[in-house]
Amino acid sequence: MAKNKKKYQVVVNQEACKGCNLCVAFCKPEVLRTSENLNKMGYNYAEPVAGKDCNGCMICTLVCPDLVLEVYYE
Repeated sequence: MAKNKKKYQVVVNQEACKGCNLCVAFCKPEVLRTSENLNKMGYNYAEPVAGKDCNGCMICTLVCPDLVLEVYYE
């Protein structure tokens, strides 16, 4: 019997992100990247990479100094 793979989704509050890239550096499955776009404060915010699967480790939420990341179980 095959196990169902759990699906997780990372949500970034892009307007509050200051672009420190700690979440990007610590994300082992490389689900996050730095956007080429700027938010209203002028920072390149973090964003999820389309097609990459989050493993739900939530390390990104632990290293973010501004608490702009959330991980949801789909």
